[in-house]
Amino acid sequence: MAEEKKHHHHLFHRHKDGEEEGSAGGEVDYEKKEKHHKHLEQLGGLGAIAAGAYAIHEKHKAKKDPENAQGHRVKEEVAAVAALGAAGFAFHEHHQKKDAKKHAAADN
Repeated sequence: MAEEKKHHHHLFHRHKDGEEEGSAGGEVDYEKKEKHHKHLEQLGGLGAIAAGAYAIHEKHKAKKDPENAQGHRVKEEVAAVAALGAAGFAFHEHHQKKDAKKHAAADN
């Protein structure tokens, strides 16, 4: 245990020793960050649309199937909350993208 190895685990990326994020002289590529946040913003928007569509689908099923209406209403509410969360994530990423764009303009 003379030397502890430091590994950084992220959701999909794993950085090993010497592969620190932004290790190229401490410079940050803001154009790349802007593209990244734009992509995540679009995914958040798509998630909101999909969850909203599922909520509408479950609302329709609750009307058509009165025997299991309570279960459909629960699924509808869960989907509505998921849509709200995805929309919030898209909004957050929109602001992250704007910050990256502002930093990129300041660097040029």
